[in-house]
Amino acid sequence: MSAQPITSFKSRRLSAIDVIGLCLVALVCLWLLVNFIKEPAAFTTTFLNGLTLGLVYGLVALGYSLVYGILELINFANGDVFMLGSWVTLSVLVGWFGLQDTNALSKLIPALVVCLVCAMAFCAALNVGIERIAYRPLRHAPRLAPLITAIGMSFILQNVGLNRLGPAPVSLPNILSHNAVFNWHGVTIAWYQLIIGLATLPVLAALMWLVQKTKQGKAMRATAQDQDAAAMMGINVNRTISFTFLLAGALAGAAGMFYALYTTNIQFDQGFRLGLIAFTAAVLGGIGNLPGAVLGSIIIGLVQQFNEALTWNSPGSDWTNSIVFAILILILVFRPEGLLGERTPEGG
Repeated sequence: MSAQPITSFKSRRLSAIDVIGLCLVALVCLWLLVNFIKEPAAFTTTFLNGLTLGLVYGLVALGYSLVYGILELINFANGDVFMLGSWVTLSVLVGWFGLQDTNALSKLIPALVVCLVCAMAFCAALNVGIERIAYRPLRHAPRLAPLITAIGMSFILQNVGLNRLGPAPVSLPNILSHNAVFNWHGVTIAWYQLIIGLATLPVLAALMWLVQKTKQGKAMRATAQDQDAAAMMGINVNRTISFTFLLAGALAGAAGMFYALYTTNIQFDQGFRLGLIAFTAAVLGGIGNLPGAVLGSIIIGLVQQFNEALTWNSPGSDWTNSIVFAILILILVFRPEGLLGERTPEGG
């Protein structure tokens, strides 16, 4: 008992690396403050755009965290499942409903509801199938085997997307008009921001409730702690893992729809890049930690938008990927458990 205060005291001592890190954070905060003072309206609009993008990233990052929390597997195919969710969005909205840039709200809302259900159902079924065929037979194999299999599944799904979409980007009608819903002191709030925010936040809240409060959520947490012990307590481990993949796929499908509506174009390899960004966000927040995945995603979305949209001394869009993945490297080196993750002691 007496050793605990000593440990806490030592953990508060700052090293030279900690000081350097704090200085970098201070410089970034200063840069943001100057941009806010120079152009407050543009800064606020950029912040809202980053928040919207971060929420979309959060849906994909939650899929990574859910699967990793259960199997300690990085499901690299999750990003490509997200890409196919965008393809389903294109097929439903344009192929089935024939929506164009200007459509009445009475036609738009039912189409979006049907599209969301189709994208989530398709991606959920696809993810469950991937787990059953590719991952379950390798559950007790060395960790390298399922990791390589995940990369292989990613390339397979990319080629499916290439077959369906072709090598060039495919445009969608600007169904969610980017015109402002309202304007307050130069700050614009657009339809796409409201719809994505109002649709994403309840999904995230429902997922947190399911994992923390329901019987199935308790089974998921028990399986994540110890699969053998969970099985001894009567939990169907295979069904619980399949349910986890179903949730991750449904989230990827919703993200694919929102991202397609947000960017108004999709590409067969978009899942690879965005999947890596979402994985970075999950690691930043704490892989396996659901609130951490959302926090990390919002931070990454803000970093991306601030870097590309702020005008005073911004590095520019050419540096976005370098900055995002530099954050990943720094987190892995200095705080591998992430911002909200808990450090687990090695051994007994």
